[in-house]
Amino acid sequence: MGLLDNILSKREIKKLEACAQKINALESRFEAMTDSELKAMTPEFKNRLQNGETVDDILEEAFAACREGAKRSLGMRHYDVQLMGGMVLNSGRIAEMRTGEGKTLVATLAVYLNALEGKGVHVVTVNDYLAKRDCEWMGKLYNFMGLTTGVIVHGITNEQRRAAYRADITYGTNNEYGFDYLRDNMVIFENQRVQRPLNYAIVDEVDSILVDEARTPLIISGAGDKSTSLYTTANSFIQLLKLEEDYIVNEKDNASSLTDEGLEKAEKFFGVDSMTDIANIEVYHHIGQALRANTLMRLDVDYVIKDGEIVIVDEFTGRLMFGRRYSEGLHQAIEAKEGLKIQRESKTLATITFQNYFRMYKKLSGMTGTAKTEEDEFRSIYKMDVVQIPTNKPTQRNDMDDAVYKNVESKFRAVVEHVAEVHKTGQPILIGTISIETSEMLSEMLKRKGVKHEVLNAKNHEKEADIVAQAGRYEAVTIATNMAGRGTDIILGGNPEILTVKEMKKREYEEHLIAEASGFSATDDEEIKEARKVYQEILAQKKLELKEEQVKVISAGGLFILGTERHESRRIDNQLRGRAGRQGDPGTTRFFISLEDELMRLFGSERIQGVVEKLGMEEEDAIEHKMLSKSIESAQKKVEGKNFSIRKSVLQYDDVMNKQREIIYAERKRVLEGENIKPEILEMIDALADDIVDKFCSEKTYQEEWDIKGLKEKINQQFAADINIEEEISNIDNPRMKTLIKDMARKIYEMKESMLPEEEFRELERVILLQVVDSKWMDHIDSMDQLRQGMGLRAIGQEDPVRAYQIEGFDMFDAMTESIKEETVKYLMSFQIQKEEEKQQVQIQRKAVVDLDKIKEGFENSLEEKSSTPKKTDKVVGRNEECPCGSGKKYKKCCGKD
Repeated sequence: MGLLDNILSKREIKKLEACAQKINALESRFEAMTDSELKAMTPEFKNRLQNGETVDDILEEAFAACREGAKRSLGMRHYDVQLMGGMVLNSGRIAEMRTGEGKTLVATLAVYLNALEGKGVHVVTVNDYLAKRDCEWMGKLYNFMGLTTGVIVHGITNEQRRAAYRADITYGTNNEYGFDYLRDNMVIFENQRVQRPLNYAIVDEVDSILVDEARTPLIISGAGDKSTSLYTTANSFIQLLKLEEDYIVNEKDNASSLTDEGLEKAEKFFGVDSMTDIANIEVYHHIGQALRANTLMRLDVDYVIKDGEIVIVDEFTGRLMFGRRYSEGLHQAIEAKEGLKIQRESKTLATITFQNYFRMYKKLSGMTGTAKTEEDEFRSIYKMDVVQIPTNKPTQRNDMDDAVYKNVESKFRAVVEHVAEVHKTGQPILIGTISIETSEMLSEMLKRKGVKHEVLNAKNHEKEADIVAQAGRYEAVTIATNMAGRGTDIILGGNPEILTVKEMKKREYEEHLIAEASGFSATDDEEIKEARKVYQEILAQKKLELKEEQVKVISAGGLFILGTERHESRRIDNQLRGRAGRQGDPGTTRFFISLEDELMRLFGSERIQGVVEKLGMEEEDAIEHKMLSKSIESAQKKVEGKNFSIRKSVLQYDDVMNKQREIIYAERKRVLEGENIKPEILEMIDALADDIVDKFCSEKTYQEEWDIKGLKEKINQQFAADINIEEEISNIDNPRMKTLIKDMARKIYEMKESMLPEEEFRELERVILLQVVDSKWMDHIDSMDQLRQGMGLRAIGQEDPVRAYQIEGFDMFDAMTESIKEETVKYLMSFQIQKEEEKQQVQIQRKAVVDLDKIKEGFENSLEEKSSTPKKTDKVVGRNEECPCGSGKKYKKCCGKD
């Protein structure tokens, strides 16, 4: 298959090269155009698409126009390999391009072409910084060509989100897009939605977003029950236990559990007869999460403490994940472990996995420097192939064999010695670590050695762009935790653009002026012209200053990448390696590992241990051999396979929920868009009448055995009506009884309908149905979550847990839909209109027990929103103002935190 793939890949590249040559042939035609003529191509392309041509029909001309637009607005010209990358993106595949090949510029080709359809293009980035940067940077090109851009970042208002989604091109993070989708499917009125139908997305760092983050679903939570002291008590109990005697830890499977002795101690400590009884399941769950928090969750590796709160660290990018919390009480267990205030538990209101969210796009593509190792996963889950695009210039990077040491201490001593040695030559060094803890320990060792350096990890990620941009300077030493998706070029000798922007900020130029200063589009604004002049002067000066330094760095060997540990994923190692050797630059990469590293300890083969023992290695000795490198790669493949299985399992379970989610959200959308649901309400009434009669007056029983009293009570409860049928009972059979109840229920419905103007009653129906659906759906999510947690036991009984989850899940879904019908009809039949002389306003009341205050509030708001002069009733709370919930905290630290 490897040989076949290679042949097919070469054929594909030849096709792309041929198309690139056709685009090159058009270059002189577009160069001859004036700015206004070039800009006029955009409406012309749009007209051609509306008249039946496809994006593929106009690809060559649109790419040529976009390339010329980039030359004029950005001062950048797409290379041929970048044109090829743009073609791959347009075809709904993944373009694998090495670091430094200009993926940000590559995306503009496919973005421009597809934005011409007017249906919206989403560019997905890994963080807010990159979303804003790329939108401002590439936005100069799109605006020059007559297209609009928007950016979705944390903290903007709904109006700003809606405007950004209405733009031709929208930049944002995967989390923001996903959460907006979920929130859109929780609103009560159509005008509260922000997204348009999902059309086309280009995912930057596609492997990081669609693979690494796919294990964690997106969850919107609301306040649940208050946390109890059980978390603190469970944590105190765990502190009394001994490893191996009371509990065991399986690092390979990332699991820990109590032994029989531990269970006995738990029963004694909590005063229960059997910890595994159903009555004690909550206590047992708390103990399990406390054990996990204490044995598997590590400070400065899995999470950090910031401003008195636990903040999760992304294991793949090393970034802090603000606003994200571990589920099922684990976050509270960690808070108890660290002695922090335990936050309230949350209830899941809506959830979706990244796999199922991104599969909803009509067309999906991605780009990254490393995707080939995960191609099988991309094919099976997203139906996307990976195309490896050749580099613009031949690669000169030297990837050395790994240096393997006996233990961690000797490895780090060797790392520090090697760094000090290379540092003397002036060659810049980038040291990659896989945890904050390691980066800080290594930093201390280098300080003692007298090596000046910078540290980039989740604790100082605000300085990320500055630190990374200058990592290629002469004598620079940079320690970075997980370099995945940093999005900033490491230019040998230093990055003159970053230094120019810093100088402009020093001179107190405003942000918007600095953004305009680096552009080339035509302008009559004198302030922008003056800023551009200053920018170009500073840039020329910085380039001159750095030119000599660049020559020194190249002669010293370019950037030296030093990995202190192999990551469990080969892609992350390749991403680190890829920081060196950009655009034909020289560079060297080497990994220093020890037999005590987590990957080697848990997944390394015993053969390696045997070889080391036979050789009688001393602590300071290092082994370098192809066989060792292959064994390490084999260990990584094992972990990658295991992680793929986890992601596949997550997806299999979520696929069940996804089918249900699609049904619920499609119905919600139909109701939201104002479709008349009277026929559905009448169907619900008839179906409920049939069910009630069949339950109390079954055809299969004698009339004497009918439960007439139960029937009357149920009718009174369901339809808010009394019915007298004792006198006619002898003449009624089951079908006639159904007709009688249906007629009675429809009359009540018609009476209720006449109490309000038709438009208002239709609005009331919609509001009630949406509120009931949301309430029942949230309860259903919780029930499904509990069902899933119990599925592990099915496998023990030789039953396929996913199949069992599907069958029982759909039974629960059917029960939920029946419940929605009952509640909706009950509320509609029981509301009354009262005219109060003082207020002269409509109020909705109810006869049933369930509280309909929210429906009432929503209905009254809908009437207010329909008036000719809409009022804004929601007061915007400032982030630093006191929270309106009464907690006494600032809003950003309380309800505004999530």
